[in-house]
This record gives sequence, C-alpha cells and structure tokens, in this order.
Amino acid sequence: MITAKKIKKIITLGLITFSLSLGIGIVHSLHVDRSFIYQTLSWLSCQYSPAPSCLVANASTEMPKASGKNGVVVSTQREASKIGLQILAEGGNAIDAAVAVGYALAVADPCCGNLGGGGFMTVHLADGTETFINFREKAPLAATADMYLDEQGKADRQLSRNGYLAVGVPGTVKGLDYALTKYGTMNRQQVISPAIELAKKGFVLGQGDVDIFKRGKKKLLDPSVANIFLKNGKDTYQVGDTLVQTDLAKTLAMIAQEGTDAFYQGSISQKIVAASEENGGILSQDDFSQYNISEYEPIRCNYRGYEVISSAPPGGGTTVCQMLNILSGYDLKKLGWRTSDSLHYMLSAMLFAFADRNNYLGDPDFVNNPIDKLLSLEYAESIRAQIPDNKAIDPQSVYANQLIPEGTNTTHYSVVDSQGNAVAVTYTINSYFGAGVIAGDTGILLNNEMDDFTAKVGEPNQFGLVQGENNKIEPGKRPLSSMSPTIVTKDGKVVLVTGSPGGPTIPTTVMQVITNTIDYDMNITQAVNTPRIHYQGLPNRVMTEPYALNPEIVRDLVLKGYNIVPFTKWGAAESISIDPQTQLLQGANDIRKPAGAAVAY
Repeated sequence: MITAKKIKKIITLGLITFSLSLGIGIVHSLHVDRSFIYQTLSWLSCQYSPAPSCLVANASTEMPKASGKNGVVVSTQREASKIGLQILAEGGNAIDAAVAVGYALAVADPCCGNLGGGGFMTVHLADGTETFINFREKAPLAATADMYLDEQGKADRQLSRNGYLAVGVPGTVKGLDYALTKYGTMNRQQVISPAIELAKKGFVLGQGDVDIFKRGKKKLLDPSVANIFLKNGKDTYQVGDTLVQTDLAKTLAMIAQEGTDAFYQGSISQKIVAASEENGGILSQDDFSQYNISEYEPIRCNYRGYEVISSAPPGGGTTVCQMLNILSGYDLKKLGWRTSDSLHYMLSAMLFAFADRNNYLGDPDFVNNPIDKLLSLEYAESIRAQIPDNKAIDPQSVYANQLIPEGTNTTHYSVVDSQGNAVAVTYTINSYFGAGVIAGDTGILLNNEMDDFTAKVGEPNQFGLVQGENNKIEPGKRPLSSMSPTIVTKDGKVVLVTGSPGGPTIPTTVMQVITNTIDYDMNITQAVNTPRIHYQGLPNRVMTEPYALNPEIVRDLVLKGYNIVPFTKWGAAESISIDPQTQLLQGANDIRKPAGAAVAY
C-alpha cells in the first residue's frame, strides 16, 4: 500500500533528481566553476537517494559488520569470504585461508580476482615475523620500451589495454603456492578444492555480481570471454542466474594436482602462449618457465606510535608511508575532521608523495629506489616546510623537483586468525576483466598489466598517472603499482588490516582508513565506509565521492586554488580491526562492493 508519506518521498526524490539534472545542465552552459554547485547538488540528492554512493555518504555504525574471537575474513565476494572462513574453521591459519580466498575470487570475482594476473601479500605472523611477497606480473622477454608507440611516436593505449599484446606474465599461481608452502599448514588440494567446487557447481548471482558484469560488458565481447560471462554468449546475466565455469574448474583441478608446474611448465602455459602467438601477442614459454616471485622486507613507518607495514616497491606502501610521515607533523584531530585546513595538509601530502612515486620508484630489480631518503623524517620535515598554510601548490612545480641526481581493477582481501596471524592481499588483472581475452579452454581471464608501465614518458596511463623513466618497459621487469596491502600494529600486536583496489586511489584510500581510525577515533565500519577524497597532482583535480565535503568546505578549498571534481565512488577497503583490550576481531565490508562480505566466528 502506498502511503501519503511514501508519495511525498517519491515526489521529493523526483524534484531532487530533476533539480540535479537541471543544475548540472546550467553549470555546463554557463562555463562557471562547477565544484561548489556539484557538491551542493550531490549533497541534496543524497538526502533521498538509496544509491550505493549515498549509502557510503551516510556511513554509520549500523552498516553490516562481522565480529568474533576465532577468525575474520573480508573480501569483495561473499562466496570467497565464506570459503576463507571455512578454512579457518577447519584448522587452517590465516595464510591457508588467504590462499583459498585467492583461488575462490578467481571464480567468484572474475572482473578482478585472478589466476591470470599478479599481486602482493603482506604477512604478519604470530611470532612477530613480518614479510612481503611480490608476485606482480612481469613484462615478456620480447617486450621493448617503444612497443606501444605508433609511427608518429605517440602511445597507442589500445595496444596496452586490450588483447594479447597487453598481457604481462601472470604471477598469482606461483605467489599463492609460495605463501602456502612456506607459511601455511594445509596442502594444496585442501585450499583449492572449495574453489573447484564453486566453479564446477556454480554460484547464484546477486545484484552486486550483476552490476560488475554490466559495468564491464565492453570487455566481455571477445567470443572466448562472452561464451562464459554472457548468457548464451550475448546477454548480461541477471540476479538469480547461476554462473558455472567448467573450464576454470578443470584448470584449478590441474593446479591442485600438479602444482605450479601445471601453470608455468605444462599445458596451461602452452595454451596461453599459443593463443598469444595467434593473436599478435609476444608471450613465450620461456616467459612462464623463467617467472619467479620475490620475498623481502616490507615497507615500514611509525605513525603516532603505530607501526605501519605495507608493500615495498614496486608496490604502493612507500607512498602510503610518505603521506603519513608528512601528516605526522600536523595535529589532524585538532585541525578537525574534513576542515579546509586539515584537508589542505592532507592534499599537499598526497601531491608530494605521488610526485616522488612517479619520478623515483620502480621495480627494485631494475631501479635503485631511494626508500631511505623518501621515508626519512628529515625529508618529511623538508616537505612540510614547502607547504603554505592557505594556498594550493602548483603540481607542476612539485613534479619538476629532483630529490637526488638521477633520473581500478583490482581486488583486496584481509584475513586474521585466532593465533595472531594476519594477511593482507591485493592482486589484479588491472582493468575490469583485464585484457578481455581467455586462452583456449583454460577459463582464465588474462591481465592487461602492461598498461601500468610508462609507454611514453610524460603521457598519462589509464589512471592519469604521468610516470618517468624508472617505470619504462624492459624485458622481465615488473610495472610500478599502487597496490598497498597494509597491516598496522601497536606494541607488536595487529590492530588493523586493510588495503583496496582502485589504481592510484589505493594509497590514498589506505591512508584515509588509517587516519580515520587513529586520528578521528572511527570504528572500522565508519573508517572504511566514510566517503573519500583523492589527489595525485597530475591531472590537477581533487576527486571527491558524493557527500565527502560539504559545500562550505568545497568553497574554501576552491578559494585556496584546488579544483574539486565529483566522482561516483572507488575502491573497496575490505578491512579488519582488532581491539587490543578484548582481542575482538571485527571485519567491515566496503559498501562500494556490495557483492563482498565480512564473515567471522
């Protein structure tokens, strides 16, 4: 029955929607500064809109969360989260569960979870050991620095984003197997079997799953992909449909039985190489047989007495820690939550950290990364000395700095067990559904990670990042990444596990989850679901989710010289917090990925 109250709300929503459309049209026609008006209209529309971005805007303690004393798993897909918790309940540790989730996401989150990509794993063990596992993709051995330039010397981004020429050598299978063998307690069959069953029997699609297919439909047109991820090869799946992936189930069963050799030496790699050769790619069997993972010390920094442990280069942990080092010199709590002053310092920290990232960082096997300099407290102090109190900094002036005399879509999940082990994993095939190709009957979506390299110095990639020589294409090199799986400890005990997808927005997302909890005393649900901001200097625009800033703050920032641009939503900071007093584990699923889930027991 439609009540008078419902009718009033419908009419009000209609008026708001009409006003929003009319207002945007007027703004465009007048060619005036749009920031203030956009944010005002977004604020008004969110008062009545049920859209996910507005649910984020109105983040509260009432949003879904999970808590327990024995274990928590948070991922971007509910079926994968449940599989991780099942592994913990069966006696596995956090590493066992993380590997199981990694394989399960390859089935249940095909846009982003993967066997055909790569990523990073940050690990904290109960005995205090902390490590970083790098299974990022590598450039094929036949790759060249100018492979994506046309006859005029301009970068052809279609070549680095679509099809087999865009594919880097995948690292996920070898990375997950390495972590399981060295730090897990279960065998390969135990942790992969649930993913095999999920692929073989299928799972019922929810609205969040269907939304992903709709957003990525243009990458589902190749027959190799359409035959699996489009209904009858042509229509988008609907809520309630069951997605079955028999080819992927067979591939997973082969890996469970034969190990990494099945992928890197056997028929799986052979099929990928054959498809690459037939379709203009440059992958070879040597690329697979010579692929290796790396393990080394993670990036560390201290933020207000908390130890932050994150991804080393080529990952984004350096950027996270550099921002936190700069911000440690300001009393954010005293400056206030999302005031123009606190935001000015936060945006300035983002600008300097991204300029240094793009100028100086790269694959440590090819580049001498100046980490000690970038993360020194003296360097943070020197940056603060360059930040004026009431004026935005010209990004070009920062990107032109020389520190020393030398040259979206992803998925994140977090796992904590009852013993004190914690794992943060971020892995990717880069764009939604990667390169948009599947080799033969492998069922594996392949990445388009080659687009993360600098195709041409000074030209932006798909995320607007303008990068330098340190990230140029070289055979066997890993591209620079923003992925920042992060663990925060206090007195040696884990208090926060976080990370996110989102390209260059990943480090700023992680930084905001950390500052939300430490500086602004938010619980994990609020810290994750509060609307976010992002700034990387080039392009010169501050991206804001709906309701992130109120109109008065937008006005103040514009007067300081910032260009504010509304953006719907980004990332999915699937996170876990641990209460140091009660040891209660609490997981929070990011509402930006409604297909995800936090589960605990």
